[in-house]
Amino acid sequence: MKSIVAAQGETVAEQPPSARWALASLSLSMLLPSLGTSIANVGLPSLAQAFSAAFRDVQWIVLAYLLAITTLIVSVGRLGDITGRRRLLLIGILLFTLASVLCGLAPTLWLMIAARAVQGLGAAIMMALAMAFVGETVPKAKTGSAMGLLGTMSAIGTALGPSLGGLLIAGLGWPAIFLVNVPLGILTFVLAYRHLPADTGRVRADRIGFDMAGTLLLALTLSAYALAMTIGHGRFGLLNIALLSAAVFGTGLFVFAEARAASPLIQVTVFRNRVLTASLAMNMLVSTVMMATLVVAPFYLSHALGLNQALVGIVMSIGPVISILSGVPAGRLVDRLDASFVVVAGLVAMAAGSIAMAVLPGISGYIAAIAMLTPGYQLFQAANNTAVMADVHADQRGVISGMLNLSRNLGLITGASVMGAVFAFSSGTPDITAAHPEAVASGMRMTFALAAALIIAALAIAAGTYRRRTNSEGA
Repeated sequence: MKSIVAAQGETVAEQPPSARWALASLSLSMLLPSLGTSIANVGLPSLAQAFSAAFRDVQWIVLAYLLAITTLIVSVGRLGDITGRRRLLLIGILLFTLASVLCGLAPTLWLMIAARAVQGLGAAIMMALAMAFVGETVPKAKTGSAMGLLGTMSAIGTALGPSLGGLLIAGLGWPAIFLVNVPLGILTFVLAYRHLPADTGRVRADRIGFDMAGTLLLALTLSAYALAMTIGHGRFGLLNIALLSAAVFGTGLFVFAEARAASPLIQVTVFRNRVLTASLAMNMLVSTVMMATLVVAPFYLSHALGLNQALVGIVMSIGPVISILSGVPAGRLVDRLDASFVVVAGLVAMAAGSIAMAVLPGISGYIAAIAMLTPGYQLFQAANNTAVMADVHADQRGVISGMLNLSRNLGLITGASVMGAVFAFSSGTPDITAAHPEAVASGMRMTFALAAALIIAALAIAAGTYRRRTNSEGA
């Protein structure tokens, strides 16, 4: 396999302009899905008014998109491994672009929600296959830089969404927040069509079948978990418990079915790879913590520190700006140093940032904590993705990339629910807007004390995994 990777690296080196344009198409394929999430959030009040709908109904505009990504990202990654990644990525870009048109023209709320689900399918394909393509478009020695760039583009999409969405709604109305994806989607399609390497067309015997039963089981299981974490807004009732129980049962049934499938969606044996299993677990823990900053910070800054909405927006923009600036340097650092060392360094920075968030008071304390948390997250992401994808066999890149993205999404969903519930509980009231400023500050401290514990758990996983790997290599 190393000779294959080397040969690919040499080919890219011989054609640097084509490789750069190919990487540009992959970068846009990461930017658009994250933009699709954040830009829709800011439009929910306008959409509720336009469709004369309750807020709980228009929330499905966001939820349908996230559910589609979460439930399908592993399956589409596997499908790309089977049918050809270039072909499927082009289909995903086309789906995302056409669904954006339907969203912008939707006459009813439920048609809008259906179009968002299709857009989420396109986004899942783009996210899963963009990372999988890195091994075919850049030399192995530059994998870290490429992963850092993709992380930066995702951060740009997330950071750009609220401000761009606000401007578009104010100037052109709510349809513009979806139609803005159309020219970007067309550009992405053209770049991918012209510059991504062609599919080999080889079909191996163990790649002929597509595991429809496993795909359906996984989708239902992930849907149950995502709904358990999102409905009820952090309050766990009987329905949440029933859905979570269904997710646990579905997980067991999925593992049982995959162990007996002729062409499994996920080969159960991949979980014997300690580096992969550890990376997925750490990715979920880290994403849970990062989501806490997005859920808790607005209430802390406005209700505990007394900032107005404009200042809250400015202070909260610091994190995404740092993320954008640190993504590519983090990737370059991964290329120069051992990925496992950078993973640990990133987690140490995140632990320090979480502790600072819990103990340092005021705006300056918040900014200092974010200045540690965000670069640490970028270091972790670039190194963790590189460590996982570097030695993955070519016909497994799509599904492994999908699993990495899935673990991140599950962490985001868990963070929004669990960390939000911890914050509300620690503040002593279910209605944060009515809480006393000191109670909100207390909730902030408790939430990030838990966040620090989660990062320390991730550090323990990393230390144990890499120590065992070092010992086995030494033996």
